[in-house]
Amino acid sequence: MLHYFGGYILRQMSDQPQSQKAQPRTEPWHTLEHDEVVRRLGSDAGRGLTPEEVLRRQAVHGENKLRETVRRRWPVMLGAQFTDLMIVILLIAAVIAGIVGEPQDSIAIVVIVMLNAVVGFVQEFRAERVMAALRAMAAHKAQAIRAGEVRELAATELVPGDIVVLAAGDIVPADIRLTETARLQAEEAALTGESVPVEKNTVVTADPDAPVGDRSGMVYKSTLVTDGRATGVVVATGMQTEIGRVAALMSAESGKTPLQKRLARFGQRIAVVVIAICTILFVSGWLRGEPLVNLFLTAISLAVAAIPEALPAVVTISLALGAARMVRQNVLIRRLPAVETLGSVTYICTDKTGTLTENRMQAASFYARGVTRQTLSAMPEWRQLGRIMALCNDAGRNDVGGVRGDPTEIALLEAVPDAEEARWRRDHPRQAELPFDSVRARMSTLHQDGDKVLMLVKGAPETILPLCASQFAVTGSQDLDPQAARAAAEIAASGQRVLAFAMKALDAIPEVVVADQLETDLIFVGLVGLMDPPRPSVKQAVADCVKAGIKPVMITGDHPATAGAIATALGIAGPEPRVLTGREITDLSDAQLALEVGTTQVFARINPEQKIRIVAALQSRDEFVAMTGDGVNDAPALKRADIGVAMGKIGTEVAREAADMVLLDDNFATIVRAVREGRRIFDNIRHFVKYTMTSNAGEIWTLFLAPFMGLPLPLLPIHILWINLVTDGLPGLALAAEPAERDVMQRPPRPPQESLFARGMWQHIAWVGLLIGALAIGTQAWAISADKDHWQSMVFTVLTLSQMAHVLAIRSERDSLLRLGLGSNRPLLFAVLLSVVLQLAVLYVPALYPVFKTGPLTAGELLLCVAISSLVFIAVEAEKFCVRRGWLYVRD
Repeated sequence: MLHYFGGYILRQMSDQPQSQKAQPRTEPWHTLEHDEVVRRLGSDAGRGLTPEEVLRRQAVHGENKLRETVRRRWPVMLGAQFTDLMIVILLIAAVIAGIVGEPQDSIAIVVIVMLNAVVGFVQEFRAERVMAALRAMAAHKAQAIRAGEVRELAATELVPGDIVVLAAGDIVPADIRLTETARLQAEEAALTGESVPVEKNTVVTADPDAPVGDRSGMVYKSTLVTDGRATGVVVATGMQTEIGRVAALMSAESGKTPLQKRLARFGQRIAVVVIAICTILFVSGWLRGEPLVNLFLTAISLAVAAIPEALPAVVTISLALGAARMVRQNVLIRRLPAVETLGSVTYICTDKTGTLTENRMQAASFYARGVTRQTLSAMPEWRQLGRIMALCNDAGRNDVGGVRGDPTEIALLEAVPDAEEARWRRDHPRQAELPFDSVRARMSTLHQDGDKVLMLVKGAPETILPLCASQFAVTGSQDLDPQAARAAAEIAASGQRVLAFAMKALDAIPEVVVADQLETDLIFVGLVGLMDPPRPSVKQAVADCVKAGIKPVMITGDHPATAGAIATALGIAGPEPRVLTGREITDLSDAQLALEVGTTQVFARINPEQKIRIVAALQSRDEFVAMTGDGVNDAPALKRADIGVAMGKIGTEVAREAADMVLLDDNFATIVRAVREGRRIFDNIRHFVKYTMTSNAGEIWTLFLAPFMGLPLPLLPIHILWINLVTDGLPGLALAAEPAERDVMQRPPRPPQESLFARGMWQHIAWVGLLIGALAIGTQAWAISADKDHWQSMVFTVLTLSQMAHVLAIRSERDSLLRLGLGSNRPLLFAVLLSVVLQLAVLYVPALYPVFKTGPLTAGELLLCVAISSLVFIAVEAEKFCVRRGWLYVRD
């Protein structure tokens, strides 16, 4: 279990002057004053480390880069692909087919096994790609003070205790405790989920368990400095950094997908059936005095017939075809089984920033004179508010008409008409300013206004409103309305960030611009609420998920009020959402958390370990969980979830490499289309299993029961292999192209524990297989009694045509073939026609007679075989009629 890296343990160093202070520490660095951090790390804030000390520390801590996880060698990885029970059975079947004397069948089975081995082998490299992506995010260069000089060096050379200089545009090269700052802001969305750059300073954060986003005195490796400059001391490098901790979390192995689990159970059951039936047949024949050679060949043929050897190939092809279709729908599948897993998902845990929202700030609410609006108006009070928004603003427009600057100030500027902004800036040039700082929580700008000076102020309402003596009105200032404070609280409660705007007229610019002297007796003008707006298509996508029985849940590092408001607006939660914070989760045991996640729709202020705990808690409730996200902080949960869904446009490379699938258009609604495709593919896999196992059951009943009824062996080994590798294989593969059923998105997700044979499938296999066997044995008995020369060819043909009738009937579990139409799956229609043509060739091409031991049937005999086989189609259509009526296989 990884411990929480609020602080980082430094190894014992040598007894040199600078290193004797660098004792192992367990307390978080953000709780210490910066000069104490420098002292404990044995450094010097002015001169940094000496070259000799750097070498000693590099020997202890290593390079400032992420380590690669230990990987198995490729021969071991390749060999592991052949240890699955299903693959072992198929290899045994290949040996058996070779012993029977059909090397072509052995080759076919081996090719199928190798195809699946290659697919599994390629998947083993995913973890390595994740680590490579994390390494690529690291900063390449850094400015460090060493021996009193500022030097540019490779970021990998940094050690704890180095003094680093940061400026706007820098990628932070290590985890750093800030010692000096000047208007420093850092964009930490990749680690915290916050869409707005946060202000940084040197202030201590007393809470040792404070989330990363609340540690104002720290900056973290691979985040971005967006404004200002700073100096700080390195407290952690390489795998000891926050991003290194995220990388360490990636080492946990992913669990098997539902499809892999179902196939494993399926292979075990088939193995038991094969051994039991072959043993019974051999022993009973031996007791009757049958020749041992014939018994052996019959038992071997039966074993080959009992194993659906094309199943792995059909599964791979079905998933590959689905993945190709999904690319056209802006979904990139990185791991084929993920297609099916998404169809099983019961929960979608989604990040807020950039996934549900647009990852940009927007002015959403405007308040003035007791009224809250969604847009500015032309009324004087609203125009005055717009003027302050435009002038008390450091954002600006570039040459191509775009806006550059801080996201909050960009949002304010974009809310103001372009023409008005240009005129206001021309008529009221800025003369002086009082920059924003976290202590005042406001900024002021002074502008020329004729022969007067206009001071404009914006900031947090709790700091602006107490400084206001009146409020703006067309007829002049009037008493401050106490409703302004209530309006600010209501806007904040809706999840928006609230700014207050005020003004003041001055006779002239003071010689000394001091905030305490100027920012008094202000005239309140209005409020503006800002938010990261939801994506337009997400609300409908959420509704579609709910309709399909999937519960969306928001997991974010953002503020609880903001998360709750967005969740309510999108339909993820009700008017009063249940919000669970990271601090509350820390106090819960795993068992308690498993209870809480069942009733919680929103999780806020969550760190990476807690995301994994939430996913694990849902999985402990037998839920299948999809996790969507785009940042570094999402990557461990993307890997831990049953399926990880990353954003392709705004997502980090780390998230994309950790995910099972990538949304190329970053559209949450695309997940709904992916769910539909996943369910369709799994339905088609069920169709194939139903078809193959029913066909094999028919052959088993025919071979097993005929001797007990005093009949000779109805089929030769070559007949069985022909049926399994040709007439079974071609239509079975074509079932992968079957369109989705009509109710595919109106039914709930499959229960995670549901068997592959649930919902009436095993009953269908049993009774239809018995029907096919009865028809074949009945044909054999009649043909022998009628003294037909080619009775074995008739049995062979009835079995083949019965399977063709069966595959046409099982294309849907409910709808009849008449409703579906023969042409709605052209590959299947072609496969059936080709199988029929091949069967006729076996019967009527003389060169094939010696190979298959067949002979030509008369027109009457052929028509009789067709009529007998059509009974299978009629019986299955009758079964589906009963299903539609609710008489059979009723779902809970």
